[in-house]
Amino acid sequence: MFGSEVPAGPAPRLDPDHDEESVTIYADLYRYRELFRNLFRRDLHAKYRGSALGVAWSLANPLVLMAIYALVFSVLWHAIDLPHYPLYLLSGLAVWIFFSTSLQTGARSLLDSADLIKKIRFPRQLVPLSIVATQLVSFAAMVVALMVVNAIVIPETRDTVWLTPLLAIGVVGLVAGCALAIASLNVLFRDVEHLLTALLLPWFFLTPIVYSYTAIDAFDRHPTLTNVLRWGNFVTPPIEALRAPLYEGKLPRLADVVYLVVAAVVALALGAYVFSRVDDRIPVEL
Repeated sequence: MFGSEVPAGPAPRLDPDHDEESVTIYADLYRYRELFRNLFRRDLHAKYRGSALGVAWSLANPLVLMAIYALVFSVLWHAIDLPHYPLYLLSGLAVWIFFSTSLQTGARSLLDSADLIKKIRFPRQLVPLSIVATQLVSFAAMVVALMVVNAIVIPETRDTVWLTPLLAIGVVGLVAGCALAIASLNVLFRDVEHLLTALLLPWFFLTPIVYSYTAIDAFDRHPTLTNVLRWGNFVTPPIEALRAPLYEGKLPRLADVVYLVVAAVVALALGAYVFSRVDDRIPVEL
C-alpha cells in the first residue's frame, strides 16, 4: 500500500533556516495526498475495525460524559444553572475530546509506525497528521449534530450557527500543530506521552467545559485569577469562540477569534519547527 511511493532510505532533512519550511511541511499533505489518504484510511479502519456502528460511536463518548456531568453538576449538586445545559456541555466537549484524543493518540503515532518509517522514505509528518484527520471525523460528526440540534432547540442560534465550521477550521489548525510537536518530542523523550496523560485531567477542569465563568459567583470575586485562567489556557478562547454562535446564538467575541487564529498559526509553526529539528533523528530513535 505504501511501498510504491518512494524507495527506502532516510527522509531528507528540512532546513529550519528556510522561511518556507513550515509551509513545505504542511504542503506535503497535498504533494503526497495519495499516501496521506492511505494513512488516513488505515488509521480510520483501525479505529473502527469490527464496529457495526462505525463513526456513530464517536458520538457515544461525549453523550455519556454529557449525561454524567449534567447529572452531577446540574441535577444533584445544583452548581450550574444554565439553559439547555446538556447542549452547553456538548459544545465544549466536542472541542475538548478532539483536542485531547488527537494529542494522546498522536503522541504515539510515530512510535507505532516505526516499521513503516524504517522501511520506506516519505514525509514522516504525515503520520501524526493522519491521526488528527482520523479524530477530525468524530469532531466533524459532533459539530454537525450540534448545529442541527441547537438550531432546533435554541432558535437564537439559527442566524449564527453557520459560523461554527469557519471557527472549527482554526481549532483543527491548533490541534494539528500541537499533535505534530508532541509526536516529534515523544520520539526523543518517551516521558512526553505519560506527562501529557497526567496533565489532561486537571487541564480539563481548568477549562470552562462543565462550568461557565458567568454562572459561578466565585469567578467575579477573583477577576485576576479568572483572567489568568481565561487567557492563559489556550484551549479556552477557542471553546468560547465556538460556543458563542453554536450555543449562545451570538457572534463570537473579537478577542476570542483573534486568539484562536493566532494560537492556530503559532501551533502550526511550532509543530513544523519541532518536527524539522528532530526529523533526521526519528529513524535512529525508533
